[in-house]
Amino acid sequence: MKEERFFYVPNAANKKELPADEAMHALRVLRLKNGDEMMLMDGEGGFYKAEITVATSKRCMYEIRERLQLAKSWNGHIHIALSPTKMMERVEWFAEKATEIGVDELSFLNCRFSERKVMRPGRIEKIVVSAMKQSRKPWMPIVNPMIPFKELLEIPRKGMKCIAHCYSEIERKDLFNILTDEQHKNHFEAVTVLIGPEGDFSIDEVRLAMEKGYRSVSLGSSRLRTETAALSAAMMAQLAFRK
Repeated sequence: MKEERFFYVPNAANKKELPADEAMHALRVLRLKNGDEMMLMDGEGGFYKAEITVATSKRCMYEIRERLQLAKSWNGHIHIALSPTKMMERVEWFAEKATEIGVDELSFLNCRFSERKVMRPGRIEKIVVSAMKQSRKPWMPIVNPMIPFKELLEIPRKGMKCIAHCYSEIERKDLFNILTDEQHKNHFEAVTVLIGPEGDFSIDEVRLAMEKGYRSVSLGSSRLRTETAALSAAMMAQLAFRK
């Protein structure tokens, strides 16, 4: 059985040509040619079976033969915002796995104790696209640029907002229990979870977030690395929101 080749093409239904980077992969790596079939993903739930009509050294044109629109396998909007670690490989690992599991939005926080104060979202976007194609999920998570912690708190957010931390002097409730509470979960149209740096948020940041409507939560009894905590939060939300 011939392996299907997947390509990410935003607004694929209204286009006739692969983006430059995808065309390069199709033509130079996979060596596809006129008449070959491929699968397109538009990042918004659309799969398209297409046929290559023109293949040159740099351009790859296509015609769509069949369209399949899929519904997400989870409800609501899952948003994970974390402070990136000093080693970008760990952040990239999280972005890849979170995309495979299924999230809607990723943000990166510049906090008081952040190890990394600057990052470029372009590399993360490439990781996310690759994970989306690998996992056969035609939904492209939003990847936001790095933002100061206080600025993110000022952005209006629908649904439940949570900040995960390790301060025992501040009461915390288990995130998964909150998300799966039968009395409330059907009212959650979205969830945002903030994950701090290796040294945690400052206690003032936690208190400020709570003043802005964020709920103080725990991810369990274990002390987790930043990327592990972020992935745990994504998995809890996915399990709670799945259809």
